[in-house]
Amino acid sequence: MGVDSKRVEADSSAVSTPETPFNLTLSIGPVLLQPLEIHRVCLPPQKTTFQKLKHRLSEIFFPDDPFHRFKNQTFLRKVVLGLHCLFPILQWVPSYSLSTFRSDLVSGLTIASLAIPQGISYAKLANLPPIIGLYSSFVPPLIYSLLGSSKHLGVGPVSIASLVMGTMLSETVSSTHESDLYLRLAFTATFFAGLFQASLGLFRLGFIIDFLSKATLVGFMAGAAVIVSLQQLKGLLGIVHFTKKMQIIPVMSSVFGHTKEWSWKTIVLGFGFLIFLLTARLTSLKRPKLFWISAAAPLTSVILSTLLVYLLKSELHGVSVIGELPDGLNPPSANILYFHGPHLGLAIKAGIVTGILSLTEGIAVGRTFASLQNYQVDGNKEMMAIGLMNMVGSCSSCYVTTGSFSRSAVNYNAGAKTAFSNIVMAGAVLVTLLFLMPLFYHTPNLVLAAIIITAVIGLIDYNAAFLLWKLDKLEFLACLCSFFGVLFISVPMGLAISVGVSVFKILLHVTRPNTVVLGNIPGTQIYQNVSRYENASRVPCFLILGIESPIYFANSTYLQERILRWVWEEEERLKEKEENLKCVVLDMTAVTAIDSSGIDAIYELRKTLLNRSVQLVLVNPVGSVMEKLHHSKILDLFGTNQLYLTVGEAVTDISSSWKA
Repeated sequence: MGVDSKRVEADSSAVSTPETPFNLTLSIGPVLLQPLEIHRVCLPPQKTTFQKLKHRLSEIFFPDDPFHRFKNQTFLRKVVLGLHCLFPILQWVPSYSLSTFRSDLVSGLTIASLAIPQGISYAKLANLPPIIGLYSSFVPPLIYSLLGSSKHLGVGPVSIASLVMGTMLSETVSSTHESDLYLRLAFTATFFAGLFQASLGLFRLGFIIDFLSKATLVGFMAGAAVIVSLQQLKGLLGIVHFTKKMQIIPVMSSVFGHTKEWSWKTIVLGFGFLIFLLTARLTSLKRPKLFWISAAAPLTSVILSTLLVYLLKSELHGVSVIGELPDGLNPPSANILYFHGPHLGLAIKAGIVTGILSLTEGIAVGRTFASLQNYQVDGNKEMMAIGLMNMVGSCSSCYVTTGSFSRSAVNYNAGAKTAFSNIVMAGAVLVTLLFLMPLFYHTPNLVLAAIIITAVIGLIDYNAAFLLWKLDKLEFLACLCSFFGVLFISVPMGLAISVGVSVFKILLHVTRPNTVVLGNIPGTQIYQNVSRYENASRVPCFLILGIESPIYFANSTYLQERILRWVWEEEERLKEKEENLKCVVLDMTAVTAIDSSGIDAIYELRKTLLNRSVQLVLVNPVGSVMEKLHHSKILDLFGTNQLYLTVGEAVTDISSSWKA
């Protein structure tokens, strides 16, 4: 059999050996090898254009083969499986038990204690009436429990999406002077967010959100967490006149420019509850079994602060409170969606940005907890579920919702077994909406600010940033651009800058691919990077290069110039040893694709090398590359001794022909 052409790990602990000449008996280094059988490089099986297109599209849009479960099934069984796909709730309802119900009941009530204060707080973060946050914790969880595939995802408003929506809409429309228009735009943005999310899932275009790399999200979330926390100083200090801008300089100027408005009563109460909440969070982090402490802390803070303000009205006069909240179910809002007018573009833009962010967070959270319980979360189903619940939510007075990490963590630790815990949570919110709304009248805004700070502080991931610095400096740069862009420019612009840096990194890898010089590991037919493996020795009269990327129009000129530079450097090196370069071997194992520009580059390279009396040899082009080389007729220029299956076979056969 032929020699394996794959570049595998080899022992690099051996002492570096000098270059050793090849002879006719295949002596490579000090070890005598058996003669090699030279294999012909074959073309892939012939396929029609339609077959190629079908295969390519299936690989792009259906890499998980979602239809495999329908194969060899009866018509009735296919109908049942189709319903399971559309409504995952049908998969677990038939086997639902009393013990599972007890677990979900406890989990649902636990996350409800967190969802109610968070919903009110995050709505204020989006510059929306607090009641909208509770509405958004009622309808969307019910929709998700029908359509979602995650057992542990806790659905509701989240801080980042709330911040981005509030920032983008407030730049154009005032939430105080044009409150009705602002509310309409928020619901409309939610509708377009849901439409965008559902479309990604329906057309299986989820790879679009992959442009939000981990580095981008780490920097963006950290920057947003800092801005959100600083914005809450308005509530913690009791400032009345506060900037609506979301950059660090205007925020800090507003904090220290209104020191006369600081209220010592608000400061004492606010920072007291903040310390309580942070202590509860730290306790739960150190002892996960005490997760219920951090879960119950926000609602406990709301109850205690409300009682204090109510009982000590005269002493705490001047402390800002929520005020009256309407009771009752979500009013319909489909009739007020904003589909015509000068601000439609703003609603669409805000919807797409918040849709991408909330979708990224929701899917990441769902997959995180699914991996802990060893079950699969279908990304495309999740996109459709999250998208549809936002579309329905926009018609029932809800704004953008997704899977919340804090709620999902509490849900998981509380022992949730199915998505029924979301239904329990929605039931608890329903009771609150119908009967408990008057109790929130005296809830101080300072406790909402403390709840928000406690929630977003966990978004600052120092360890992830440090790891990025160790792994990839360019990714760390993208992280920093995102972080400082959010802090000093704006939230959307910070996100755009970081995505731009990430795309630039991709373009850099595409346009400037890696090429390496390969040498022989003594005693083997393995060829490895000479700068990586000390005992890999160059083969005399040969320059063996590995190309580690596809060859496209974007990099073909660069590769041609870089290979010629390798040739020139090798000739200079061999001249000192009074040797000549006779052959350049291109290992194309890692060249997964080629286009017409790449083929032209190979043609020009071969012509240039022939003028220098240097032979060009291609090794192991993959099927699609081989097929394009064949159709372009360029293979007619390469004789039988210029196309090989492995580097070892190429070196052996060409060396033998020189000896002959």
